[in-house]
Amino acid sequence: MSFYEKGPVRIHFEEKGSGFPLLMIAGGGLNSTIANLSAPYSPFDAMDEFKDEYRCVGGDLRNANAGQSTGPLEIDRPWDAHTDDHLGVMDHLGVDKFMVMGFCIGGPMIWNLLKRAPGRIVAAVLAQPSGSRPEKRDLFYDNNMKGWAPALVKRRPEITMEQAEKFLTRMYRTDPDFVFTVTRDFVRNCRTPVLILPDDVPSHPYAVAMEAAMLAPNAEVSMFPWKEPKERIPLAVRQIRSFLRAHRPAAA
Repeated sequence: MSFYEKGPVRIHFEEKGSGFPLLMIAGGGLNSTIANLSAPYSPFDAMDEFKDEYRCVGGDLRNANAGQSTGPLEIDRPWDAHTDDHLGVMDHLGVDKFMVMGFCIGGPMIWNLLKRAPGRIVAAVLAQPSGSRPEKRDLFYDNNMKGWAPALVKRRPEITMEQAEKFLTRMYRTDPDFVFTVTRDFVRNCRTPVLILPDDVPSHPYAVAMEAAMLAPNAEVSMFPWKEPKERIPLAVRQIRSFLRAHRPAAA
């Protein structure tokens, strides 16, 4: 069990395997934890699947209720606070350049990583990425006000529901379009290779995933659907593996 600490922030992370570094961001929204990188929370056991070729690094999001990471609610910069944590862990491990794979909330977080540290991200895989549906703009706000905030406040009495509400408003209601963290113009000009595996459930809109894939100049996209029937998942994993190999630095 390993921790990265900086001031009041304490991030729990784990490593598996060896090779070129691959940061993994689990699904589960603000309750994203390392456990969510494994079935049944994930379509496949991500760290175990890629530990044979990569130094896989995964962590619990700051303040995930089932996790061991803690830190203040940075109400004015919720996405950037999480990006600070991801980059901080990689700095702590002495890693400069790395690849990243993210599920669900990992999609917006990857776009923010690409905005914040474009020279460090070699390639990115966005699996079932979150996005904003025009007809359900408050979906994430509502879900987290019910499924994340009350348990957080109960565990952390120094945090109030008013603070959690302001945090979620800044995170999901201030720029409620597209992928939350970047603009379409940013994606259009992003040269980093990305592989997108779309989903089509309320929180993972197919249209947003495909729009990002069409905009990004070096994007690839998987077959769809890729999770059903279950027999398709190994084919999607092979595509991820081929994509990562194609963009892994030659010296790695």
